[in-house]
Amino acid sequence: MATDNPREVAAVDFVARVRHFNRFYTRQLGLLDRHLLGSPHTLAEARVLYELAISESTTATAIAADLGLDLGYLSRILKAFERRKYITRARGTTDARQFDLRLTPHGRKQFAPLDRAARAQVAGQLKPLTREHCGQLVDSMRVIERLLALGSSGPRPYVLRALQPGDIGWVTHRQAVLYAEEYGWDISYEALVAEILSGFVKSYDPAAEHAWIAEQDGRIVGSVFVVRAAADVAQLRLLYVEPDARGLGIGRRLVDACIAFARAKGFQTLTLWTNDVLASARKIYLAAGFQLTSEEPHHSFGKDLVGQTWQLALLGDATVNAG
Repeated sequence: MATDNPREVAAVDFVARVRHFNRFYTRQLGLLDRHLLGSPHTLAEARVLYELAISESTTATAIAADLGLDLGYLSRILKAFERRKYITRARGTTDARQFDLRLTPHGRKQFAPLDRAARAQVAGQLKPLTREHCGQLVDSMRVIERLLALGSSGPRPYVLRALQPGDIGWVTHRQAVLYAEEYGWDISYEALVAEILSGFVKSYDPAAEHAWIAEQDGRIVGSVFVVRAAADVAQLRLLYVEPDARGLGIGRRLVDACIAFARAKGFQTLTLWTNDVLASARKIYLAAGFQLTSEEPHHSFGKDLVGQTWQLALLGDATVNAG
């Protein structure tokens, strides 16, 4: 029914514009195709495969919550995956009512080309754009996510921002406290973080180095740093996410920011050093394509640990046209 109320007319216009954008973007990504990216999988199957691939072990309940899928529908997808030998099920160790789901090597083999195709599709969309346009696009996407999240009862939105005065001291403090609480590391770890971040500030080269702070409701909930390790090698350092902000994808976004930055700056390799007890971080590195290149036992921070070096080759991937 027609209306002359200006506010109602404006609301109708907003709805029409949002629907127009939705039609445009689903067409851009080919989401209306019967199968996604030329694979034998539907969009829903591909999303479930992704959740399984980035988790060493997960449950149907967790996947349904993350994707907003009906449990009955998800159950049918998982049963099909089990028939195809994509996944294994095991009775949960912490909750016997739940089954832990793991992707098999065959399942990972099925996921790999789908993941590559998705990355290539997005890279192809970005290739005609300048870095400035890519930045505008990503910033706009963040605004869309933030504004739409305001009307939901889900997790509060967060933003990634550049380093500001006071951040270095806070990140040093929080990392020291969290690693002491979660892993029992002593004060020598705080000394190491302080030394690394002091060096970062003193020798900061904006042409090859950067830092990202994850902020939620005005509070720092995570951070990461990338530095030049050699002429063609960048190093990811000191990734962390606050415990109450985990599960929102912040860690993966911080790592993705480092990868995009290192690639844009022309580095050939992105490397990092971590310890094997940091299981959550290692899952993120694996999902981002890093490979374990070496490991060695050591005694540090008052504990016997196994240090690991991970590397990601940056050459050969699609890059954004500088314009």
